[in-house]
Amino acid sequence: MTASGADASRTLRLFVACELPQAVRDVLSQVQDDLRRAGAPRLRWVRPEGIHITLKFLGEVERERVPVIAHALADMIEPFRIETTPKVLGSYGGARIRVVSVGLEGGAGQLAELARRVDDALAAAGFDRERRPFSPHLTLARVPDRLAIAERAALAALVRDFRLRSVPPMILTAVSLMQSTLSPGGSVYRTVGEFPVGF
Repeated sequence: MTASGADASRTLRLFVACELPQAVRDVLSQVQDDLRRAGAPRLRWVRPEGIHITLKFLGEVERERVPVIAHALADMIEPFRIETTPKVLGSYGGARIRVVSVGLEGGAGQLAELARRVDDALAAAGFDRERRPFSPHLTLARVPDRLAIAERAALAALVRDFRLRSVPPMILTAVSLMQSTLSPGGSVYRTVGEFPVGF
C-alpha cells in the first residue's frame, strides 16, 4: 500500500473504488462538456479526476482503523484483469432524476465479484455488509435538490436522447482506498492507499 497526505481529523470519510485510466477521464470530461453544450441545467459536476467505480462506501471511519482496512484489502486482492467500456448515458432517480452517469459494458460480472470480495474482506474486519445491490457506473453529475420539476424533466429527456461519444475500453488493475472530503464546490477525493495487482 502507498499512502499520502495527512489530516488532523479523528475520522476519515472513506470508500473503496477502482480509479480510471487518464485517457478515459479525459473523454468523460469531454462528455461533460457535450452535456453542457446540449443544454444540461445547473448540475454539480464531478471533477474528471474524481470519476471512479465505487465498490464499497464505508462512511466516517476512525483514523486508527485505516491499517485494518489496508490489511483486509491487501489480503483480499488476487490477480484480476477487468476490461470494460463506458457505453450508455443514464440516470438514477426516475422522475426525480438525482444522478447522471455512464453505464459500463463488459466486465460487469467481474466487477460485481470484486465488489463482493471487498465486502467479504471488510465484513471480516468488522465493517457492516453492503445492503444495496451493486450497480457499476461512472457518475458524471449530481442533480441539486433545488432543481425545478420542469428542469428535471428536460434533463431526463436530454439524457434519454443523448448520443454518447466513443469512450476507450479500460483495463482495471488496482483497488484504491479513497478519502472523500465535502466542500462547497463538491466532494474532493484523495487516494489513501492503492493495492495494485499483477497478472
